[in-house]
Amino acid sequence: MKFLFDFFPILLFFGVFKLGERNKEGAHSIASEYLSGFISGGAITPEQAPIMLATVVVIFATLAQIAWVKLRGRKVDGMLWLSFGIITIFGGATIYFHDENFIKWKPTILYWVLAFALFVAQFGFRKNLMRQAMEQTIKLPDTVWTKVSLSWMAFFFVIGLINLLAAFVVFKADTSAWVSFKLFGLTGIFFAFVVAQTLYLSKYIEEEKA
Repeated sequence: MKFLFDFFPILLFFGVFKLGERNKEGAHSIASEYLSGFISGGAITPEQAPIMLATVVVIFATLAQIAWVKLRGRKVDGMLWLSFGIITIFGGATIYFHDENFIKWKPTILYWVLAFALFVAQFGFRKNLMRQAMEQTIKLPDTVWTKVSLSWMAFFFVIGLINLLAAFVVFKADTSAWVSFKLFGLTGIFFAFVVAQTLYLSKYIEEEKA
């Protein structure tokens, strides 16, 4: 369930974009009617409409996540607030300037902010944020916790670069392909990394049980 909750905005972004892409005239009509007041110049082309609508939906989907957590009386974690702030800024710029490049930068900025936060906490304040997040479920030696933190720093930095390469080099002229890569490619890379790290840490879990 948490998996679906976390990826709910991404799935909606993908779905709305693909639907809009299949019916660009309909998407253009909706975007022109409801978004014209938020767009510089007040008009967009039919080709721009799918990404505009998908961007609006992902902003509201992330806001809905925050509202849902609060309605259940739970604390909204920092990651969700960070994601909402970045998607609002870059999504808002995408809509206002009707320029898809802003939303393409969003995943990279999110990943690099996370990498930077881990780096500053580790080397500036001697705090291991990954340890704080995971220590209740797994016990590891101090040296291993350091490796875990460093590996996540490197991963966030690299996956940010991968997104830029996909968005502005590999799929530079094909936004639809980038949207698909964002859902399937980046998500696949993320889970491959999680599986690899789980396998690496499994020996410590087994030692603890023994």
